[in-house]
Amino acid sequence: MLTITKDNFNTEILESDKPVLLDFWATWCGPCRMFAPILAQFSEKHPEIKVGKVDVDEEPELAMQHRIMSIPSLVLYRNGRVEKTAVGAMQPGALENWIN
Repeated sequence: MLTITKDNFNTEILESDKPVLLDFWATWCGPCRMFAPILAQFSEKHPEIKVGKVDVDEEPELAMQHRIMSIPSLVLYRNGRVEKTAVGAMQPGALENWIN
């Protein structure tokens, strides 16, 4: 999984030739920590999808740009555009269904 910052956002997300799943999270967020292994497992299972994490405390500009109000929040990019968003941790099956 990639750590996404304002410095690498354009290159890693907007210019990506693969779909990108962004996880907006924070170290103090319990649901975020519970979701982390599910996201890591998803990332290993789906190399065709780039998975990145944005720490909202370290990257407040990206969080504001994406209007993140609650975490964890997921944002799916395809072809440099936001395709959909979701708030809250998901079980593996729900994450698979949401992506597809």
